[in-house]
Formats: sequence, C-alpha cells, structure tokens
Amino acid sequence: MKLARAIHFDESDTRVFHSPARTGEWCVSGGFEFSNWSEGDLVGKARQAFSNGWMGCETFGRVSFVAVTQIEPLEREWLIDLLAQHFVDIYGAPSLDAARPVATEEVDHMASLCKEHVANTLLTVARELTDAGVRESYRVIEAQEAGLEQFAIHGSLDDEPHQH
Repeated sequence: MKLARAIHFDESDTRVFHSPARTGEWCVSGGFEFSNWSEGDLVGKARQAFSNGWMGCETFGRVSFVAVTQIEPLEREWLIDLLAQHFVDIYGAPSLDAARPVATEEVDHMASLCKEHVANTLLTVARELTDAGVRESYRVIEAQEAGLEQFAIHGSLDDEPHQH
C-alpha cells in the first residue's frame, strides 16, 4: 500500500501555515477540517491551509507538497488510531470506536490518491468552496520531472511505527 509523507523544499510552509507539518510525517487530505467553513473563514494563513494544505497525521499541521511512498500495514493502523483520537479530541466524536471508520476512510482515500503513482511522485491539493461544499483537486508532479533524487524518502520493513 502507498501513502504520502510531508516534504519541504524550502521554509515557505513555515511562513504560510499557522502550523506546518513536520517533514516526513504521513499525510492525508484533511479536507474534513473545512466542512463547515464559509468565505468568512478564508482569510490569511487559514485561507492558505484551506487552499493548498495537506494535513500531517502527527502534528495536524499543513504542508504544500507530499511525496508518495510505501506504507506498512502496522503504520496504517497507527495512523488510523491517531486520526480517530484527533476526531475525538478536536471534533467531539463520541468514542474511538465511532471515529475509527471515518479515520479509516480518510487514510484509504489518501491511499487511493497514491495507489497508481511511483515512489517519490509529488502531489499537491487545491480546494475551493462551492455551493455543494468543499471541492478538492489534485496535481501530480512525476519524480523525474521534479528532480527528486536528492529528496528521496526511504523506509524499511524494520521501521516500527511510533507508539504513543
């Protein structure tokens, strides 16, 4: 299975997002954060997070670029647990059991975006507010097109997911 990690090419994310994601953390779209937003919410750094930010699953900060990479089943389960806890803590989900299916859906949606791409392919997200709600679109930047040799993200089967 593939998912995507936050990647930075410069310091710009530290200036454009209230809370930037950490380089290397697993990311999801995170569009759920904006489900109740209106034009009035779209100002300054909040507008930037809405318009172009992927959500890191550890810091819940935002990042402009993510790079596709392999994820192990245990890491996927850990991410689902982190997101489910976030839904309880921040969005008032009644329990981890109630939040887990929604968290799983978020991780699986991100995996579906990454599925067909080779490792180190970059993805960007663009969101707009429509009458029907938030609309997301995605841009793909192929690894060779981006010259990512020096930025390659590698993992191994020996890596253990973080435990909290």
